[in-house]
Amino acid sequence: MAEVLLFHHTLGVTEGVRAFAGDLRRAGHTVHVPDLYEGRVFEDLESGAAHAASIGFGALVARGERAAAELPGRLVYAGLSLGVLPAQKLAQTRAGAAGALLVAACVPVTEFGTAWPEGVPVQVHGMGADPYFVDEGDLAAARELVADAGDRRLFLYPGREHLFTERGGPSFAPEAYALCLERILAFLERSDKDAADTP
Repeated sequence: MAEVLLFHHTLGVTEGVRAFAGDLRRAGHTVHVPDLYEGRVFEDLESGAAHAASIGFGALVARGERAAAELPGRLVYAGLSLGVLPAQKLAQTRAGAAGALLVAACVPVTEFGTAWPEGVPVQVHGMGADPYFVDEGDLAAARELVADAGDRRLFLYPGREHLFTERGGPSFAPEAYALCLERILAFLERSDKDAADTP
């Protein structure tokens, strides 16, 4: 099955992040969840964002790169919100990426100084009225990323919640999460099949 490196969102490695990883593991996938906050967990986006800013986004991405360095090259890089930063950078710049799953965020490909690598599939998931995703440029970046590429897909869900995958949290959206998970599991199955078919 696929091997996934999953980066947590702005709140840290919450029970919701663990639950998401657990859903992928129950489908047979190997999932690594590095803690970029070194044990800190927050209850609201503002506090989590302030903590991330105090560390520095470059430093958080570097922590993600160190976590990846200890693992095989053929990984699916997955990020939830803030976690999209290291996930997207690794998918774009680390050789052998099997794919990318970007949830509730997407940054312009030019942010990491290179074009999106040919043959690396990606799914971007977000809520169509999420002000963080829509108003801060992530939706535009996602649309540019998937334009004219059959192996890159953007999925928009009804609603305005940012952390809609955060089971147990106030923004959890069960129907959107179920559909998102179904699409992600299909993506991972294809990724695993592609790996098996590669000589």
